[in-house]
Amino acid sequence: MKLIMRNKLSNLFFILTLGLIIISCANRGNPSGGPKDITPPKIVKSTPKNYTTNFNGKEIKIYFDEYVKIKNLSKQLIISPPMDPAPEVTPLGTASKYITIKINDTLSENTTYAFNFGNSIVDNNEENPYSYYKFIFSTGSYIDSLSVKGDITDAVLRKPEDFVSVRLYEVDSTFKDSIVYNKLPKYVTNTLDSTTTFSIDNIKAGKYMLVALKDANEDNKFQQKTDKIGFYKNYITVPTDSTFSLKLFKEETNFSIIRPRLVAGEKIAFGYQGDYKNTTITTSSVVPDNFKFIITKDAITDSLNYWYKPRLKDTDSLLFTVKNHTYSEDFTVKISDQPRDSLKIEATKGTLNFKDDFKITANIPFSKFDKEKLTILDKDSVNVAYKTTLDTLNNKYSFSFDKTENNKYYVQVLPEAFTDFFDNKNDTLKYTLSTKSFADYGNIRVTLYNAKYPIIAQLTDANGELKAELYSTKPEPIDFRHLDPSKYFLRVIFDANKNKKYDPGNYLKKLQPERISHFKEAIEVRANWDPIIDFTLLD
Repeated sequence: MKLIMRNKLSNLFFILTLGLIIISCANRGNPSGGPKDITPPKIVKSTPKNYTTNFNGKEIKIYFDEYVKIKNLSKQLIISPPMDPAPEVTPLGTASKYITIKINDTLSENTTYAFNFGNSIVDNNEENPYSYYKFIFSTGSYIDSLSVKGDITDAVLRKPEDFVSVRLYEVDSTFKDSIVYNKLPKYVTNTLDSTTTFSIDNIKAGKYMLVALKDANEDNKFQQKTDKIGFYKNYITVPTDSTFSLKLFKEETNFSIIRPRLVAGEKIAFGYQGDYKNTTITTSSVVPDNFKFIITKDAITDSLNYWYKPRLKDTDSLLFTVKNHTYSEDFTVKISDQPRDSLKIEATKGTLNFKDDFKITANIPFSKFDKEKLTILDKDSVNVAYKTTLDTLNNKYSFSFDKTENNKYYVQVLPEAFTDFFDNKNDTLKYTLSTKSFADYGNIRVTLYNAKYPIIAQLTDANGELKAELYSTKPEPIDFRHLDPSKYFLRVIFDANKNKKYDPGNYLKKLQPERISHFKEAIEVRANWDPIIDFTLLD
């Protein structure tokens, strides 16, 4: 019995010992499955062969040594010249050892076609890309081999966006500048992966117009409302050894009115696109002698609100003419009995910067303000003098007054201080404002060298959003004061036409955008910190 127990214990000890050895070996070795595959797929063959001439087929097959898949084809694949309808490339979303291109377009004679796949072809397991593979064929007897090279900048941004297409339009007897709106280019390429240079290859000799496009809907045509465009000032002749620089800009959208309609009692909204300033809206309908109207810019939507009184009980429509510079269009707006908006007043709240005014706005146009019924007191209950201005288009009152550090200001608005267009009046309103100390802010002093005046100096955030702006007509220090601590980016606009605003350029008018220079480094502003910036502008 003891012998049997001893044997069982020996066996159990052996098993436990063996298990520990196995675990120990496993921990020491810890097999990882081998080194990671970093080898891109390889092409075994294609039918027809790459660089085939006298091509007249409808299908191309490209075979690989392993399973591949296609990613981001709509952005990565560039076909030059473009095909319409586009070819069908398969498979999408699944792995295969070959790619098929089915051509649906009627190919032009004696033309070299190039399929640049960018980084869209990857192996199935590790997604190693077969980078910038090109399949090229010609419907003629030879492959065109000329090229046009250059670089892209952005008129406003410090760096151009990704996936900017660059195209050539052949200048022949049928050429018109409007070709960018309604025709496909003769040749096209893409900056693809954040590069700012381009090369349009496999083109034939000739005369071309060179255009860059940030093509929002990828239809290879210029849409003014959504796309950025850049163009070279002159036609170019190929072959050429020159390199070309193109500057992308967003055109100002041509002004137009969109579906005017009655949206509330005696309130008609004229939706618009483009620059709404200098717009006039007049009615040719027969209206009462006491008819009055006022136009305001909607605070939220791209609309001009046309307010009128009195209520037109016997009228079912009004006829309007809208004009803005060269734009003129007539509209008929149906009129019905609807409730009017209720008066809502909003104002600046919380912390007030030393450089800012206290503002009051309303959803219905102001018609009268009684200054005796609005007082501003500081924390010591001392009456603060103020000046008032009214922006009628934006329906905004601004109250300017001297502010001191670490103070509180109490604004009291008595009933009937404000009267709106429909004779509504406010109830009692109270607002509390406060200021920080000067040391809570930072200041930037900018000294410009080699500047051509007048200029507009701007500070933006990293996304290009405007934070501060100053205008200067002569050499002088430019002081940005009372800035919130943050990182800022400095840019200087050369105001060539002296209209105190940036003008982006216009393709049809062949106007390039006004020049902007960017200070290369971010400017860090800290509390109680006053950096001084010397900025030499390039010619």
